[in-house]
Amino acid sequence: MSKKSFEERLAEVETMIADMETGGLPLQETVSRYERGMQMISALEKELSEASQKLTILTRGADGTDTEQPLEEEE
Repeated sequence: MSKKSFEERLAEVETMIADMETGGLPLQETVSRYERGMQMISALEKELSEASQKLTILTRGADGTDTEQPLEEEE
């Protein structure tokens, strides 16, 4: 079985949230989904943070040289 993509895991969390919002689940199932959803959200946030740290801005100076800087330092 292949690993799910970021988008697939995010969609799964969104589905879990929608299911819990309907109020039709037993309490124990709601709690279980909440706990699982929080774990998944934490993992997704970590993955997103790691990905954003890899992004860089490439700028070309007046002298024609290219310079990279992390995306977070852009002002």
